[in-house]
This record gives sequence, C-alpha cells and structure tokens, in this order.
Amino acid sequence: MAVVLTVLVLFLAGFLFTVHTVHFLWKIQDLLSELCVLFAFEQGRILENIGICTQVSFVRYMQGRKTLGADPKLLIKDLWFEKVPVRIYQPKAPSASQRRGVMFFHGGGWVFGSLGKICNRNSSRNVSVRHLKHVIYNSILLLYRLAPEHKYPAAYEDCLNATQHFLQHLERYGVDPARVTVCGDSAGGNLAAAVSQTLAGRADLPRLRAQILIYPGLQALDFNLPSYQQNQGVPLLFRERAAFYMLQYLNGNATKLEEVLEGSHIPIDIKLKYRKWVSPDNIPEEFKVRGYKPRVLLDCTTEVYETVKRFCEPNLCPLLAEDSVVHQLPESFILTCEYDVLRDDGLLYKKRLEDNGVRVTWYHLEDGFHGVINSFNSAWLSFPAGKRGLDNIVNFLRSL
Repeated sequence: MAVVLTVLVLFLAGFLFTVHTVHFLWKIQDLLSELCVLFAFEQGRILENIGICTQVSFVRYMQGRKTLGADPKLLIKDLWFEKVPVRIYQPKAPSASQRRGVMFFHGGGWVFGSLGKICNRNSSRNVSVRHLKHVIYNSILLLYRLAPEHKYPAAYEDCLNATQHFLQHLERYGVDPARVTVCGDSAGGNLAAAVSQTLAGRADLPRLRAQILIYPGLQALDFNLPSYQQNQGVPLLFRERAAFYMLQYLNGNATKLEEVLEGSHIPIDIKLKYRKWVSPDNIPEEFKVRGYKPRVLLDCTTEVYETVKRFCEPNLCPLLAEDSVVHQLPESFILTCEYDVLRDDGLLYKKRLEDNGVRVTWYHLEDGFHGVINSFNSAWLSFPAGKRGLDNIVNFLRSL
C-alpha cells in the first residue's frame, strides 16, 4: 500500500505541472481516470521483478475483470473470420435495405484487448460497440493476436485476413458493398491505416468506402516530434509507454527503448530519406509554440538498427507508404488531440493524404487527450471533448 501511495503522490505532483493550459479540474479528473491503469502497471512491475508474472499479464488480468452487458436492441454473435475471433453486432429490427458495415480494430498498444474488456457496456475501451452501434448498423469487432506473445505482423495479418473475409461475404450480413469502413483507435488506428493501404489496389474486392483513424500511431522513426516533447508526461499515453508498446509489437521486448526514445535507432541516411514525410517541418507552426525544441539527428549502430529495421515497413508504420499507394486510399476521417503524444502522427498523415488528393475530414480536440473518446458517457466520469469527438465521428459515418 505504501508503494501505491508513493506512486500516487509523485504522479499527482508531476502531472499537475505538466500541462499549464488545461484547467485544474480537468487535470484532477484525468488523474482519477488513470489511477486503475497506473496501479495495475506499478503492481505488475513489482510482480515481474519478483518473478511471479509479467507486467503485461497482470495488467491484462486486471483489465479483464469485467462482466459483459446486454443490449435488447442488438443481436450479438461470436464468430470466426479466417481463424480470427470476431464479435458481430446487428440490430434485431429488420431493414428494407442493405446496411453500412464497419470493421473495428481496438486500441491497447497491440498488447491489450479482450472481449471482456472491450465489449463490456461500462468499459472505457468500447468505441465501436457502446457508441457507434446504433449508427453503423453492422459492427464487426475484431480480436487480433496480441504482443508480446505474437509479434508483428500477427496483428496486421489478422486484421487484413478478417477484413478480406468480411468483404467477400457481405451479402451474408446484409451489408452494402459500397459502404464498408475500417475504423480504429490508437494502435487500432495504425492497423486500420495499414489494412486500407493493402486493400487500396485490390480489384477483386469491394473498395473500402472510408477509413476512420482515431488518434492513430503511424510511425516509429521519430519519438521527438513536437507532440512527443510537449505531451511526454500527459496521461493516458506517456511518450515512454508509446515507444514501449511499439517495441513490444515489433520484437516482443523493449530492450532498445532508450535508443528509440533518443532517436539513435535509425541511420541518418534513412531518416533523411523519409524526412519528406516524417519531419517537424511538416507540422503547422501553431502546434510548435508550446515548448518544442528541435533536436540534432543522431546516427545509430548496425547492431541497434538490425533489431528495429522493420520500423521502415509501411505495414507497421503506414506513414512511410509510397505516394503510389497513398493516392489510392479512400475518403478519410482523422481525429487528433492536442494533449496526446500521437497528435503529430495524425497531422503528418493528414498532410500526406491531402498532398495525394485524398479527401480528408480532420477534427482536432484542443482540450482532448489520448483515449478521451472512450471516456464519453462513462458510468462515473466523462469529458465534453469525448462527446464532441464522438459526435463528429458519427456525423462522418452518417455522411457516407
């Protein structure tokens, strides 16, 4: 208990001085919403150090201690799409026409996610099921394999294979082939972007109508972009944790975390090659005024680069896809939050899409933080920014 109280005091002291422009009450609410996850991570760290279980396993256990809720208006089925478990939500009321369909890829850093956690009516990670189900009509929630047990490209392959299966059997689910969207938040936004790119040139499948990327993580070349510097200690996603999750997905471990954080994991010549797409120069100036300091490019050793060189693959980091792929992408919705380390990933991708003639609807929450959409209508705590963000996602879906 003493350890928990110490962590709480230190976290509160540090956090209250992190973002001076956010109201004090907002900070206190955000702190409270983070406590359960914070305690689970710290308790898991202790258990891992004494050899009982891994930190990731303990956090998964704590997040999975939920009971599922029912919805009298929905027909819910657990199925398999190409060996991938999915949960499909369909309204019980009959429809005279084919409905929209959405493949939803959940967040959780490629590490967390279970039916108990994601589908619970009172769960905080329930964008597709609790909020969007009454608008999109047919929602497919996909449970991809998780890191570190299943490294890249396992999650990507599961999302791609399940989406292809869905597109091949739309008639079975009463879905309009012209109105299928992929959607994801955080790591799920990464997977949605990668799947969209892979399917963009496919002539044998229905073309995706749109992609919805909710504060997506899209690159791992530079963890020192303005948003990573400005929001490195802002919940719910710290800068160090963002890099940790990416390494867990890539290698199943985080042994090169320090090199990734300081930027000495990618050779300078490769950084310069991708600088046209991944660079602070492409971030609008208004997003740099809050304490951003340019950094000198660091080189890396061959040994370090060999462990992370797949960071340059678009299926892992969609921001690095070639223009020939990007210009084929469907209409897109991107949501970013000011107080989010992943903000600039979304801004850079927005620019890439627009430069290639892709229609983009962008919504930026100036008072938003990572995970804010999932807090909307929480049983005991919610944020106005979450409702505004969700309303804009819903309006975009209705426009398709």
